[in-house]
Parts: sequence; C-alpha cells; structure tokens
Amino acid sequence: MTNVNTRLPAADRQIAMRVVERIREALEDGTWKPGDKLPPEREFAATLGISRSSLRSGLGYLAAMGLLQVRHGVGAFISEAPTQFGAASLPFLDALHGYDIHQLFEARRILEGHIASLAAERTTERHLQQMAEELEEMEASVDQPQEYLIHDVRFHRIVAQAAGNSILAAIMESLTGALYEVRHSATEQIADLHVTTKFHRDIYRAIRSGNSRTSRAAMEKHLTNAEADDDLPPKRKRQPAKSKARTAASRS
Repeated sequence: MTNVNTRLPAADRQIAMRVVERIREALEDGTWKPGDKLPPEREFAATLGISRSSLRSGLGYLAAMGLLQVRHGVGAFISEAPTQFGAASLPFLDALHGYDIHQLFEARRILEGHIASLAAERTTERHLQQMAEELEEMEASVDQPQEYLIHDVRFHRIVAQAAGNSILAAIMESLTGALYEVRHSATEQIADLHVTTKFHRDIYRAIRSGNSRTSRAAMEKHLTNAEADDDLPPKRKRQPAKSKARTAASRS
C-alpha cells in the first residue's frame, strides 16, 4: 500500500496564507468587499509572484475553508460571510500535521456522526439548500477530483453548521484544514467519486427527513467507506501499556 503524504505541501500552505493576507489587506482598505470577484488567475498570480498552478492550489484550499466561493466557468469570489481563518486557528492545525490519519477518521466518525444526528433535528431550509447546492457541484465535478474536493469539504462544514452548536462548528472549522490536506493527497486515488457522492446524498436525505439515527448511521457509513477507499498508510501498531504493578516493580 502506498505511503500517502497526508499533509498539504508546505509551499501550498504558505501560498494559501499569502492569498489570505492579500485578501485581508484588500478588505481592510476597501479595495474589495464580500461578494467581489478575484482578479483573473494570470493577473493575481503575477501580483503575488507565484505560478498559476500554485495559485490554483492555494485558492482550492481557501475555497474548501469557506473563504472563497468558486463558480464553474465564472471565477472565484470572496464569500459573503467568510469564515474566521487566521493565526488563532493555526496552532491547532499545526498540531494536527503529525496525526495518525486513522485517528483522524476515528475522531471524525465520533464527532461527525453526532453532528449529523443533531443536524437532523436542527437544520434549517437555508442549510438544506446549501447542502443540495454542494451536492450538485460534486456531481458536476466527478471528473475533476480537486474541484470535487472543495465541495466535498464544504458539504461537511455546512452539516456542522446545521447542527446548531457553535462549539462543535468551531471544532469542525479547525478540523477542516486537516481534512482538506488528507483529501488533497488521496482524492486522485479514489476509484469512483460517483459512489462517494451517493454517500453524501444519503447523508443529505437522512438529515432532510429529520431522522437522527439514520443521519448518524449515514455519516458513519460514509466515513468508514472513505477510510477504506482512500490509499492510506497502514495503521500504526500501538505499544501495549505497562501495568502499574510492572512499572512499580521496575522501579524497585
């Protein structure tokens, strides 16, 4: 099994931060405002002093984080209500860079399963509409894995928001960066994004039906399948913990 690098390359993270800072500066000085379209790729890349391919990588990351809205054939726009993505969240994301990828999936099953359950009870029509829109974008981009990834991650962010718990939503916002990094490395290797889309549609339908148990089960099933489907490194073997008696004996 291929040993997948589960981190977004450092250069891409630096590019993403450079784009973030440029957008912040433009928002603060009034040059841009929420809803504005970003400059054409060639122009923006030249302004930042990076290649267009590097810019696309950075923009994809920011779109997944909710800072940008990418519209097919139109361009990238600053989100009307951009997420808080700044230095305060970086220590948590940095701490996650050394995680065991299987631990991330385990944590996601626990966290997102409960989030989906709550979303079934608390979702609004607005959230359901947003989920449906992301599903449409996923279906439209099954042949463009990295574009698909943006909408995949955004779908999970919307489900977290629909749960109506600001603490859980904040945790998911922090995890979104790690989630994007993992999927960025593995998405090209997923055999069939049509199947992945079906799992997301099952989650959406369960939440829309208001059935908490079904919603939790749909989310957990999706995440279990995602872990099995991605070309991930094998699980690390855990060292058995020494018993207190053995530890005490070794000290005597």
